[in-house]
Amino acid sequence: MKPCRSEFITVRGLQYHIRQWGNEGAPKLFMVHGWMDVSASFQFMVDCLQRDWHVIAPDWRGFGLTDNARSDSYWFPDYVGDLDAILQHYSQHEPVNLLGHSMGGNVVTIYAGVRPGRIKKLINFEGFGLPMTRAEQAPGRYAKWLDELREQPSLRSYPSQAAVARRLQKTNPRLTDERAAYLSGHWAKQNAVGTWDILGDPAHKLTSPMLYHVEEALACWQAITAPVLWVEADDTDAWRWMGPKEQARVEVDRRIGFIPNVTTVLIKDAGHMLHHDQPHALAQLIEEFLD
Repeated sequence: MKPCRSEFITVRGLQYHIRQWGNEGAPKLFMVHGWMDVSASFQFMVDCLQRDWHVIAPDWRGFGLTDNARSDSYWFPDYVGDLDAILQHYSQHEPVNLLGHSMGGNVVTIYAGVRPGRIKKLINFEGFGLPMTRAEQAPGRYAKWLDELREQPSLRSYPSQAAVARRLQKTNPRLTDERAAYLSGHWAKQNAVGTWDILGDPAHKLTSPMLYHVEEALACWQAITAPVLWVEADDTDAWRWMGPKEQARVEVDRRIGFIPNVTTVLIKDAGHMLHHDQPHALAQLIEEFLD
């Protein structure tokens, strides 16, 4: 494995953990992970990169080694604000190459339309967005959020690191024993009584009271000026909340159509965690796109 190093910086009042690979003088490539994940998730793909890159990958607020938000809810715009501050810290004057997976893909694609001049090239791994909502859903959504606030959310602990690894493999059956063992040591840590806790703030589990307005997101996508590489896995289930696969496909393609300069690629024999399943193919794809 390529060695990585950790750095902690202050981002909007939180101590943020930034994982880095490669030489600081090399071209920068920023990578941001998805929900209930950590920056170490990109290790296998970074190992497969052939060129010398300075890869910079944060743990989002409330995940990994980054501070929790110290609030009872997480708000999606905060990820966009955190990303802007991180890019300003590491690349104040130069446009950047930016990659995001899943929730991170949603963040970077919105950001690329909000700050189009900051992006050189953009890569979205399965950042489909959320289902469309209707205004009449608002009362019920607020009520659900208020009900959830009355109960402290929690994440289960595991008896051993091996049990954490098995949990990761349950979510992704393609994950090898070796990769699961590595990820489990970054996805969780041992507590004082000897069990293993997930490195994620349980508050992430709360329902957002704010409805997802897809047309607002697509207005941001439409404002992107950088070339975009859109990558999906052939065995993903990340769009299951959009309905049957045929119905979801129509909606996903409609959304992609708002991106002005986009190349789409389908990765074979991979699920939603495609950077775990096919890291070599993705590394080659990334370098061809950025070259």
